[in-house]
Amino acid sequence: MDRATDVRLAQCFIAVDDHDKALAFYCDVLGFEVRNDVGFEGMRWVTVASPEQDVEIVLEPPAASPDISPADKQAMAELLAKGVLRGVNFTTTDCDALFERVRAAGVDVLQEPVDQPYGMRDCAFRDPAGNMVRFLERPAD
Repeated sequence: MDRATDVRLAQCFIAVDDHDKALAFYCDVLGFEVRNDVGFEGMRWVTVASPEQDVEIVLEPPAASPDISPADKQAMAELLAKGVLRGVNFTTTDCDALFERVRAAGVDVLQEPVDQPYGMRDCAFRDPAGNMVRFLERPAD
């Protein structure tokens, strides 16, 4: 592949039902920064990111497309409420310290830190919308 055409991830999307609660979690608890927060066609476009990286997370309502039917919007909202939509994985240099910080904020714990057979140490939580958020610590070289 020609280096001039390298492709890099810019944004990923996480469905949220309350932007303010999501911002409190991603910014106040995890330490992310707001990169964009604007209204657009009756929706709120919010992006957050770790200060150390370029990839942004777009916090969007479930089924944000203006072309989706009301029944499909309702179905997506119900799936989000059940916590069955996909989540996101982050890396960290200290899984245990991050776990304690997030747990102390009262976030719903899914899994305490554990050493996985594939070499990672990880833990998991649910964000305020019910999405699974997993934190992975890579083994030291």
